[in-house]
Formats: sequence, C-alpha cells, structure tokens
Amino acid sequence: MRFVDEAVITVEAGDGGNGVASFRREKFVPFGGPDGGDGGRGGNVYIEADDNTSTLVDFRYTRRFRAERGKNGSGANCAGRGAPDIVLNVPVGTTIVDTDSGDIIGDLVAAGQRYLVAKGGDGGLGNTHFKSSTNRAPRKFTTGVKGEFREIRLELKVLADVGLLGMPNAGKSTFIRAVSAAKPKVADYPFTTMVPNLGVVDADRHRSFVMADIPGLIEGAAEGAGLGIRFLKHLARTRILLHIVDVQPIDGSDPIHNARAILKELQKFSPTLSQLPVVLVLNKLDQLEDSAKDEWSEHIISELEWTGPVFKTSGLMSEGTKDVVYYLMDQIEQQQEREAEDPEYAAQMKAFRDQLEAETREQTLAAKEAYRQMRKEQRMADLGDDYDDEDDDEDDGEMEVYYVR
Repeated sequence: MRFVDEAVITVEAGDGGNGVASFRREKFVPFGGPDGGDGGRGGNVYIEADDNTSTLVDFRYTRRFRAERGKNGSGANCAGRGAPDIVLNVPVGTTIVDTDSGDIIGDLVAAGQRYLVAKGGDGGLGNTHFKSSTNRAPRKFTTGVKGEFREIRLELKVLADVGLLGMPNAGKSTFIRAVSAAKPKVADYPFTTMVPNLGVVDADRHRSFVMADIPGLIEGAAEGAGLGIRFLKHLARTRILLHIVDVQPIDGSDPIHNARAILKELQKFSPTLSQLPVVLVLNKLDQLEDSAKDEWSEHIISELEWTGPVFKTSGLMSEGTKDVVYYLMDQIEQQQEREAEDPEYAAQMKAFRDQLEAETREQTLAAKEAYRQMRKEQRMADLGDDYDDEDDDEDDGEMEVYYVR
C-alpha cells in the first residue's frame, strides 16, 4: 500500500432544494389554498477515522468531493427528499486543517471519531409558510441555501507510544524486529528504512504498546538533508523517544558525535519535541569484545554527560531488549495512570501536546515551502525560457508503510 501522509482536497456540501409555490386544486373544493412543499436538505460532508485505513493514498488522485443537492418540494405539501451525506474515511491520527485560515478543524485520534467539514444547505420554504389571514393565496417561496465549500489539508501522524530515533544503520529496524512482529527491511547500508514502520510490542499478557521506527537522520536533517524532516513529525504523538546509538558504526564514525548530532537535529526541528523523555540505547554491543563492552559503554555515557536511563543491547542477538520493553511499558502505564488520576497534570500534558502539534506542523510546512522554492529555482535555471509553473506540482511522496502486530 502506498504511503501518503498529506493531501489537500476540496469538499462541497450539497445545496438545499427549492421550495415551491403551489395551490390545492380539487373538484368541489373551492379556494383550496397554498400547498407548496419545502425543499430537501443538501448532503453534508463528514470525515471519519477508520481503523481499516492506514494511508491517505485515496486522496492522491481524487481531490474533489461534492455531496448531492436536495430535491425541490412539490405540491400537496410534499417536501423534497434530503440528499445523502458523504463520509470520507481517513486513518486514525489524521488532523484536518482549513487551508484558508490555517485553523485545525479536527484531530481524529480514535476509530469512529467523526467531524463535519462541510454543512449541507437547508431546503427552501414552500408558499404554505407564508399564508396568513391577510394573504390567503401567497405566491412567495424561497430557494435552498447553498452548501458550504472549503479546501482542507489532511495531515497524518502515526499514533505510537514510543518513537525510535537514530542515525541510518544504527539498528532501529533490527531492534523493532526483535521486540515485535514488524518486519521492516534490514540491510548493511544507510537509509534502508524509507518509511515509518509500526510494531505492537507485547510486554506481558494484556500489556502492550506501539513502537514507531522512522527513517534515520543525519546532520542537517532539520534543513532538509537526507530524508530531511519529512518523517520527524511522526514522533509528535509519542510519549517516549528511544535513542538508538550504534557503538561501533561500520563507516568508522564516532558514536559520540553521532549521538550529539541526533539530539541537536531534534532540538533544531522542535524544542518542544526534544523535551519528551529520551531513553538511550547503546546498540550492537555484540560487535565488541566482552572485555571492552563495559569500558566503551561507560566512555560513551561519560562523554555525552548522559544522566537519563541507559540500556545496553544487541538487537541482532535480542540481548537486553526485554529489559528495554519492560521499562518502557512501566513508564507508559505510569504516565497513563497519572493523567487519569490528576486532572491538573492531564491538562498540562494536553497543552504540551497541542504545542508540540502546532510546532511540528509549522516546521514541516516551512520546510516543504523551502523545498518547493528550491526546486522551482532549479527548474528555472535548467529550463530557462521553456520553464512553466505547471511543472512545479506538489510532490505527494508515494511510499509504503507497514502496520504489523
């Protein structure tokens, strides 16, 4: 399935049907009076979160959705039929944004959650509504109200409790394979992971959480280097970040420098995102001699001046991974329990997440606009007088995503 995490569409609700001016005409019934029916209501347009949908690819080629118009009224006080509503299914985790105002219309974070994005117009009134003691034969009626029209942007951020962070080839994909049933591609070259992968991690019976593996970062990612910040926004809805550090990189780079570079890019992308709890995982220890493992690990921790939780693992050999899983499960449950018991803490966390959502969305849009401008300037330089603005259509980023339990 192709992975599309953003789409811009237009939605148009149906117009209301017109009321009519009609008079009762029956044999032996003089002065039958007005009997014009009302018009039917136009169809609404809803957007609903669906567990069975995992990408916005359906909106890549079909970008305009229009509900039907309500039927006109008729005589004998018959009202017109209302038009059916349109329901557009999107993945859980989709944010709906009005492109004109930039306001967030809705945030669909639970299956079945639904938002009205375009309201259908009310039907017009028939002449029956205008009769009175002084106007026994009104010929007045009203037309239906026009349905709402708006352009909206759909933004998908995967829902996960834990997000994996690290350089390309740090072992993130191997780690998620070791702790869940997810099977992302694993190879001995950078950027093996090109899209987010989700895995459900089972700690114990009836205790599980969702882990997200995003493509690796490099220095300059916040400015668009490598895969840039295209997928960093998918960490905005996580509770904990798991920083995977390769203790013996195959390219000969310094793991301390790599770890600092990742934390620096995270801070540059979103200061709020960098405030999430971070767990350091020193990975690929199986590549070191037993006598050097502890000494080299302590050296890395000391140089990083790391005071938070640290775990030593080998994703390939599944060594130490269970300890990480149990720790993460406990931390997630503690957060959930505290939010449930302490309304003030829950409100603080909600404000934090709202700020994080706004910050990551602003940064992502700014980066996309910078990339679009760079591409435009490059094409202008390459094509000269043959340049056409239509060549600069937005890149929807067709990729694949896998959701595995």
